[in-house]
Amino acid sequence: MRNKKLLIAAGLLCVAAGANAQNYPTKPVRIIVPFAPGGATDIVTRIVAQKLTEAWGQTIVVDNRAGAGGNIGADLAAKATPDGYTLFMPSGSVMTANQHMYKKIPFDPEKDFLAITNVASGPQIVAVANNLAAKSVKELIALAKSKPGSITFGSAGVGTQTHLAAESFLYSAGIEATHVPYKGEGPALTDLVGGQIQLLTPNLSAAIGFVNTGRIRALAVTSKQRAPQVPKIPTVAETIPGFENLGWFGLVAPAGTSKAVIDKIHADTVKALQSADIKRRFDELGMAPVGNTPREFAKAMKEESARWAKVIHERKLAVN
Repeated sequence: MRNKKLLIAAGLLCVAAGANAQNYPTKPVRIIVPFAPGGATDIVTRIVAQKLTEAWGQTIVVDNRAGAGGNIGADLAAKATPDGYTLFMPSGSVMTANQHMYKKIPFDPEKDFLAITNVASGPQIVAVANNLAAKSVKELIALAKSKPGSITFGSAGVGTQTHLAAESFLYSAGIEATHVPYKGEGPALTDLVGGQIQLLTPNLSAAIGFVNTGRIRALAVTSKQRAPQVPKIPTVAETIPGFENLGWFGLVAPAGTSKAVIDKIHADTVKALQSADIKRRFDELGMAPVGNTPREFAKAMKEESARWAKVIHERKLAVN
């Protein structure tokens, strides 16, 4: 009899969870972004948040918590109440690289989060300040080799996608440069425009406005093919055969969030990503919507984590 009552209680809880998910959300939702405003992660989040606000009829607050390569925002999100009202939008490196780069982080990307969907993916660009003489990847490599370590390159923070993209480029080009980490892609872009740093590998989505207005010089894109948004800019692979590096931005929730709520957020996000206006806005930024399943997203992150573990070890990129 006791077991029967427990089964009935469990069944009622499942029904209640499903009903709550159908009504979700009934109050504002917070999406934590682990970088400063103005970077690709922030831009993508705000585009999707606007669409979900329309669908849900609830305000979505984008909460920028920058620092430590995304670890500060990730830790805050990991410790949030798992009720669906705090979500997390990291770039790929926060979920797949930081645990291999930092000696200790206060969260476990695999255990503390549940995958919802990969929202968008796109290339970075190899960009230089207008006061740097190099006007091509070949010239940049030659300049860096003539003065090893003299060129400074920025990033959104240690271990971020922009940092790893730069390290991948430097490694493939056989050159060295001095790293200057920032608390986000936006501040790094500002200093590249001002000439305080000479090199940056920002996401195309964050940098395209700076490129089109001539405030920075884009030498190459990191995708295998040229980006249709900037067709005159060559690929890195045209100088370094086989080179490719893509970034992504995904939506996750704190572990313990109910499957029913995860499924509701996933379905509504995928529907938003399929809308013509989001496809258009992403395309203008050099991004492509993804919208895979939670299982596919979790599997992809695990595989990418294994790849970055190897690269980080070989490049000796560990941070104390």
